[in-house]
Amino acid sequence: MKIQIFGAGAIGCLFGYMLQKAGYDVIFIARGRQLDALKKGLKITGLVDDEIEINVCGKACKADLTFVTVKSYDTAVAARELEGRTAIVCSVQNGIGNEDILAEKIDCVVGGVTTYAANIVEYGKICYTGKGVTFLGDWKGEGEKTVAEILKRAKMNVEIEENIRRKKWEKAIVNSVINPLTALLRIENGKIVEIEEIWSIAQTIAREGERVMKAMGYDFDAVSAVREVAIKTAKNRSSMLQDVEKCRKTEIEAITGEIVRKAEKLNISTPVNELMLRLVRGLERSIAFSNRDFNFEY
Repeated sequence: MKIQIFGAGAIGCLFGYMLQKAGYDVIFIARGRQLDALKKGLKITGLVDDEIEINVCGKACKADLTFVTVKSYDTAVAARELEGRTAIVCSVQNGIGNEDILAEKIDCVVGGVTTYAANIVEYGKICYTGKGVTFLGDWKGEGEKTVAEILKRAKMNVEIEENIRRKKWEKAIVNSVINPLTALLRIENGKIVEIEEIWSIAQTIAREGERVMKAMGYDFDAVSAVREVAIKTAKNRSSMLQDVEKCRKTEIEAITGEIVRKAEKLNISTPVNELMLRLVRGLERSIAFSNRDFNFEY
């Protein structure tokens, strides 16, 4: 079986590494400086210390299964490139709406939510910071059991989730608290709980998201979930913070933007989420105006 990792960032490289070590034929899709670095090999630090040679390419290839791990704003590009080139697609991305975009072009789409954690140390090198669980569910075409068996053979923790849409929204609500606050304040995740003034704002954001989920028919204790994730990942620097530090576009639109837009449709007020959305948009613009290296690389 040929497996493709479309978007060789931190999570993409981690999944690809685990799958290749399990004996699968894996090809990594990257671009820019990451592509150049990976041609020399992939380095893993943290929970694993290893370096391997990998097969890497700049464009989508034919594959039996493709893990889409690009940033949410590149999902439409991924869908176009993968159309007719893969039997199954599994999205392991942040944000809401990625699977729907992929399903417009691909017949079998699996929704994924992962709590595995990894950071890019430098081009071609990642740090494996946390072993977690990957939740998989059918979005279109019932491919989740096939994907689950493949990940299990790679010794990764996997659970089949009957309502993957709910799981995606739960993660988005948690991310809508942690990601913007850490990116705007340039802090590690744990500081959200440790600093009283920040935790007060965090709870307000979480409760707004909780009201949106309740209106969708989902009961979710968002404040407790945010606290748990922030404590468990206390030393982590969120993906949005890393994007800002590296002058990259963030995923604010697919996370907070989607929550705000859903709230508007449901006639629910989310003023603090709206503030976070505007602030991160403004931060992106200020970086773009002041830094010529502002880029969208994955």
